[in-house]
Amino acid sequence: MRHIILGTAGHIDHGKSTLVKALTGVDPDRLKEEKERGITIDIGFADLSFPDKDLTVGIVDVPGHERLIRNMLAGAGGIDMVLLVIAADEGIMPQSREHLAICNLLRIKSGIIAVTKSDLVDPEWLELVQDDIRNFVRGTFLEGAPLVSVSSRTGEGIERLGNEIQRLGLTVAPKPSGGLFRLPIDRVFTLKGFGTVVTGTAISGSIALDEPIEILPAGVRTKVRGLHSHGRSISRGYAGQRVAINLQAVEKEALNRGDVAVSPSIFSTTRIIDAYIQLLEGAPDLKSRSLVHFYSGTSEVIARIILFEKDVLNGSEECYCQFRLQEPVVVMAGDRYIVRRFSPLETLGGGNILDPAPGKRKRKDGTTDLVRLHTGGLAEKLAIKIEHSGIRGITPAALHAWINEETVVIDKTVDQMVSSGIVFRYAGRLIHRILYQALLEKIMALLREFHEKNPLKPGPQKEEVRATFSIEPELFAFMLDHTKEIVMEKNLLRLNNFRVALTGREEEHSSKILELLNRNSFQPPTREELMAELALDQKKINDIINLLAREKKVVRINDSICVSGKAYDDLITLLKSFFSGKNEMTVAEFRDLLNTTRKYALPFLEYLDAHRITLRVGDARKFILKT
Repeated sequence: MRHIILGTAGHIDHGKSTLVKALTGVDPDRLKEEKERGITIDIGFADLSFPDKDLTVGIVDVPGHERLIRNMLAGAGGIDMVLLVIAADEGIMPQSREHLAICNLLRIKSGIIAVTKSDLVDPEWLELVQDDIRNFVRGTFLEGAPLVSVSSRTGEGIERLGNEIQRLGLTVAPKPSGGLFRLPIDRVFTLKGFGTVVTGTAISGSIALDEPIEILPAGVRTKVRGLHSHGRSISRGYAGQRVAINLQAVEKEALNRGDVAVSPSIFSTTRIIDAYIQLLEGAPDLKSRSLVHFYSGTSEVIARIILFEKDVLNGSEECYCQFRLQEPVVVMAGDRYIVRRFSPLETLGGGNILDPAPGKRKRKDGTTDLVRLHTGGLAEKLAIKIEHSGIRGITPAALHAWINEETVVIDKTVDQMVSSGIVFRYAGRLIHRILYQALLEKIMALLREFHEKNPLKPGPQKEEVRATFSIEPELFAFMLDHTKEIVMEKNLLRLNNFRVALTGREEEHSSKILELLNRNSFQPPTREELMAELALDQKKINDIINLLAREKKVVRINDSICVSGKAYDDLITLLKSFFSGKNEMTVAEFRDLLNTTRKYALPFLEYLDAHRITLRVGDARKFILKT
């Protein structure tokens, strides 16, 4: 079933609600005050069904009074086509112009013009009004639109108008039902025996009975208890439908018009929005940092507008801007919005949202990326958002909630970007190639500097490098796995073209150290004695001993004592021989076995215990090395 939303537009008392009732049999004026005063105060709803065409047209009837534009805007955000209503006896009036301007700003692409009260004027006058209307809509999306003269009182033209609605409805592209569910709430009420109900036009995705749902910015998480569309119970609501959602265990007072029902745990609210704005012809000048009324979906908030590259925006002019909102909203890139003057209320213009969560931007930063977000294709927009997300990257789910597009289209585009190397995918996140390469260069520069300063060390600890740049563990692991230029050995990192190499002088020191250690197998000179013997500082002696240890030419017993590799092998051989005839060994026996002193015997035993070669039991040792 194709679901389309038709919205009325036009001046007060031009017969919008009466026309809707004549078309559908449903009076959209639901409030007692509306019926008593005979004017529409808030948005109302009805529907037309064309079963043979598999088409349902939901109708949103909006108020025409200038003081109720905010209510009109709450109903206009989700419409696909407009029914502009102009009374034959009055012709074009102020709200005829303002409503048409708003529809233009919202980029509504199609519509029909209904000339109501045609029975109150003679044919010549009616023809003049029609000509006036055709001139009025010239240059707008309604140029060339069907123009139908009707009388809700006599029924004249009603059938033809219904046929035009059907014909036009079949040409309207349906809203993206494959996107994330999003329904801007335009009504909140309670029904006895059911509890809290919210209504709105689903502008993307779908929702089913018993599914979880989140209401933002109210911050309410709940479950779908019931679903209705135009008074009929349904099991699933789709994009393009008017949907009433019965919420489980939610108080009416917790929700408001302007909240948005969404797929849970995906969307975020924002107070900062980058956008493109165009003022209406004849609109008053708009200064940078002015307060305005910002309308998107069914929400209305006060915002301060920051103009980029301009101090003042004149009527009909356009530019890029940033809105800083006093209250949070839920919007996506690609959404349309309207701005009205702070005081007195007057529609100024509108445009489309480029980035719903950009962070604060300085006017001197330029607008290059905003131009690309405005004019670029989906891949370019996604690439910009991924780049702006920094080295922490962004999840595909966050991209789904960022831009108003089918999730499958986003995923396919991301796959293509990964294949072409524009972005990298790791652990369910995405990082832009530019940031990846810049981070890799920083890591390699750190390693080069380390190698230059420490030629006898293979490299720094992996975790030290990761912490230096605050890299997420998953990203760092991905980089090491996919970077041939960096090698990891025992949690140490080095450049793949680096090798520890001793200078001629250092080779002499290395040989001398081995000679001294081998000469005194189990009473070797300490580190301090080697430093004095060779006239080396602590860093240099440590670097040489560490290198010898990595090459297994020496074994470090503790920070001060080491033995040659040959002496250590002799030690293990002596232990095996001793324990072949005995089960335990005392410290004195060990000291005598090595013909050494207690100064060395105790550190040797502590090393053997720590490396699970011997086991201390009381004052004795057992041999536990597996052979």
